[in-house]
Amino acid sequence: MKPYVILNAAMTLDGKIATKTGSSEISGPEDLERVHEIRKKADGIMVGIGTVLADDPRLTVHKIPSSKSDNPIRVVVDNKARTPIDFRILNDDADTIIAVGSICDENNPNSDEGAVSRAKAISQKADVFYSSKTPVDLVEFMDYLYSKGIKTLMLEGGATLNFSMIKDNLIDEVRICIAPMIAGGKDAKTFFDGEGFDYMKDAVKLELVKSYSCGKDFVMEYKVLK
Repeated sequence: MKPYVILNAAMTLDGKIATKTGSSEISGPEDLERVHEIRKKADGIMVGIGTVLADDPRLTVHKIPSSKSDNPIRVVVDNKARTPIDFRILNDDADTIIAVGSICDENNPNSDEGAVSRAKAISQKADVFYSSKTPVDLVEFMDYLYSKGIKTLMLEGGATLNFSMIKDNLIDEVRICIAPMIAGGKDAKTFFDGEGFDYMKDAVKLELVKSYSCGKDFVMEYKVLK
């Protein structure tokens, strides 16, 4: 079993989710409220370590009226246990689960001493999931999240995590906010990155379910066809 996964993101008209410097202030206040409504309804919210290191995010519900109990469980995919222990993702605003790769497991003969030490430090502040592989086996991790009571998972991943999740057929919905701006840049992050598919026939197919204006932005909601 796995959680029902909703990938949500904002991008520019040319498909960028951040500039090459990491600037990602894309959508307007109306869309931020929409995002926090999704967070409020979700059991968990997941990002990759790149997002954590770039933004030091809270991953809580704070743009709409809410209480601490409305915050979803925060989930991070962190292959090498690089999450800084003083970052907000490890504060007491909500529970946190961090998935690390097998190199962080002291029982693994191929473990890395530094990664093992960092994972142990993180475990003092969060629930650490040790994957059987490095990078983290996402299928395995989704099973674990479901067992922890996360039935609906909001994915706010970066380009690499987004592709890894959809490649493994783990995303059920895609909700994308398109802002009326163009960023350009060959080194700017796109909605999906990773290794990509070699042929268009292998591309993941979607079905448009809903579309609407959201302030100055435009939102489209898709179901992933499986």
